[in-house]
Amino acid sequence: MVTKSLKIALCIALSGISAFASESATLAARAQKSLKAGKFAKGYSQLERALVASRKEADVRSEGRIFIAMGQVRTMSLDFELADSLLNYVQAEGLDRSTKIMLVKAKTALKNASEKYSEAVSLCESVNEDELDKLADELQGSFYSECAIAYAGVRNEKKAQQALKMVDKRLDDDTGIYYWTDARLTDMLNLGDADKIYRKAESESVKSNTPYTTANILYHRGKYLSKSSPLESRKLLDRCKTAFELMGLPNNTKRCAE
Repeated sequence: MVTKSLKIALCIALSGISAFASESATLAARAQKSLKAGKFAKGYSQLERALVASRKEADVRSEGRIFIAMGQVRTMSLDFELADSLLNYVQAEGLDRSTKIMLVKAKTALKNASEKYSEAVSLCESVNEDELDKLADELQGSFYSECAIAYAGVRNEKKAQQALKMVDKRLDDDTGIYYWTDARLTDMLNLGDADKIYRKAESESVKSNTPYTTANILYHRGKYLSKSSPLESRKLLDRCKTAFELMGLPNNTKRCAE
């Protein structure tokens, strides 16, 4: 489902909205801080206000990036239909290359989150390496992370591992994205002890103080251990449930309780 790569993607989508302290840029920056702290209602409200401001400013790129960020938040909160409609508002025409890749990555993340892996693969393969060249390493890394998970979802281990190597090349280990991606591949493709890698990803998430990501990892750890260690699994899912409940995310809370 949704990963720490989405947290970084939100930062990417919300950064660079304007070179100046415009109203939309100010509101977007505030939204980024709120979302990182797990304050989803507040953060989303700030994004809605930033969207209105970007339209007043007639800034097409800002509007597009804010729609992308809103779509990502809805993906994170498991509101897939609304996420899809928000991302479809963004028109690729007139956007710079970086924002176009952000849009493809956000759509890929949505397909992965809703387990439509073949559609996610199609999105990944619609982008060639030349389009990624010279973009920010963080954007490239998060894009390859989603593609690795998409390939794992269709059981293409070779391409999943190739994408994982690109994550390693583009991002420092302290981002946690590499560990998260490696854990998902290990889990989805039955390649070994995924829990050991999930725990490393969880540790990095705790260090970076990203409560949503930590709770999401707890969910996947809990599901992974459901057969081999049911008591430990229930403890992890209870922690996941409590965390998401406190963040005001009912869909995520319900999923942890199942």
